[in-house]
Amino acid sequence: MASLFNPPVASFSPIRPSLNPSKMASNFNLNHTLLRRSITSNDNTDIIGDTKLFSSSLSMATGGSSDGGDKTSRKLPVLLFDIMDTLVRDPFYDDVPAFFRMPMEELLELKHPTVWIEFEKGLIDEAELEKRFFKDERAIDFQGLKNCMISGYSYLEGVEELLIALKEKNYEMHAFTNYPIWYEMIEEKLKISKYLSWTFCSCKNGKRKPDPEFYLEALRHLKVEPASCIFIDDRKKNVEAAKEVGIIGLHFRSADLLLQDLCLLGLDISPDRSCLKSPST
Repeated sequence: MASLFNPPVASFSPIRPSLNPSKMASNFNLNHTLLRRSITSNDNTDIIGDTKLFSSSLSMATGGSSDGGDKTSRKLPVLLFDIMDTLVRDPFYDDVPAFFRMPMEELLELKHPTVWIEFEKGLIDEAELEKRFFKDERAIDFQGLKNCMISGYSYLEGVEELLIALKEKNYEMHAFTNYPIWYEMIEEKLKISKYLSWTFCSCKNGKRKPDPEFYLEALRHLKVEPASCIFIDDRKKNVEAAKEVGIIGLHFRSADLLLQDLCLLGLDISPDRSCLKSPST
């Protein structure tokens, strides 16, 4: 999730797949050097992390195993998704300043410097957030603020279609997000749990990205090797933190480019499905 104090720069576009996943399936057998070469030759791809191409662990990603054994084994890789500004629009940058009738610069100057982080980590409740939202503890329309956030939550363009395609291929997906208990408001509106589990939220785990222990805790919970996980986030520093513990990292810029990145890693996604075609096709 993008930090509330460092607005991201991102562009989003419909999915227009240009890669054939049936050909990409063989990428699981490529070495890391060849993957890097294919990535650097594609201006639309920015895959961060030492993939090692998942070796034998990700050979199960199409339902099989490296030794020709049990084909009912857990399907890998496991996908870990940041939520805000990766799957869901973050209302903070445009809607909240408008709600308070002040420019972003003024809002950041008047806002308490740590209260949101404390709320994200589950250290304080809504009553404390309301009281300390501003440094001078001025009264605010707290329910109005929550309604503003709810109104602003929406899937980023093309993202839900990609989640549907991944779900239909039985990929295991989890949220891995810095967000407070208000993730329940996102769930109520968008029903993200149709596609992934709200497994790793800072308010429940008491940790925030890019703390390495947050990533390691996720690996222990999932009982998988780091190279059997793909982490997607719009913030590069969070992707780089995943890389440090051995998780495959993808920098999110749009649903279109994420589809291409996943195809390059050999994931079984069919781009000829109508739900993955752009409106013009």
